[in-house]
Amino acid sequence: METFNSKEMALKAQKKILSQMANRSMVQMFIDDNSSEILDELYHVSKEYSGNRSEAQKVVKDLIKVVVKIAVLFRHNRFSDEELKLAQTFKKKLHQGAMTAISFHELPTMSGPPLVGAGSTKELVDFTFDKAVMSEILKECRDMLLKLVNIHLTPKSHGRINHVFNHYSDPELLTQLYNPSGPLKHHLTKICNGLNKLLEDGTL
Repeated sequence: METFNSKEMALKAQKKILSQMANRSMVQMFIDDNSSEILDELYHVSKEYSGNRSEAQKVVKDLIKVVVKIAVLFRHNRFSDEELKLAQTFKKKLHQGAMTAISFHELPTMSGPPLVGAGSTKELVDFTFDKAVMSEILKECRDMLLKLVNIHLTPKSHGRINHVFNHYSDPELLTQLYNPSGPLKHHLTKICNGLNKLLEDGTL
């Protein structure tokens, strides 16, 4: 059984980053148990989709490093008022992305439209999975995040942001992920369960 632990990876990454950017006494987990479980599932999605274990590890490592660096910047009040407004817009877009991801998962998207209605009255709703919608939301998140960290992080970090969002916004990956009879279905279920928890506790 393969061992992959995003929480352990996150701890190592943040200790290294914090030793460079902040006081060591500030070290704490920026990525909680729920988030680390989502990261683990994203790793498995990437590995099964690409068939490349090292590439899957790299994309998740890049994601963790970006999250930790941005958390450190926030903690040390490095963002201007204008950038903080952009950060709020970015968070709203992430919220929209999470809601969309969950909605597409909960509906029987590829086997016909769902039935909804009040009381005994039901009607068909034509709301199906659209890879272009999910891909566009992720690309918009990427562009906002690049703008937010433009003067704060290095080109190497910008490259990590591009790597992560370009990978997960790949329409073919999204199509396979949302295939109800595909091998990635159980990973999507766990990811959406985790996103639901983040929405419920106000993190997203």
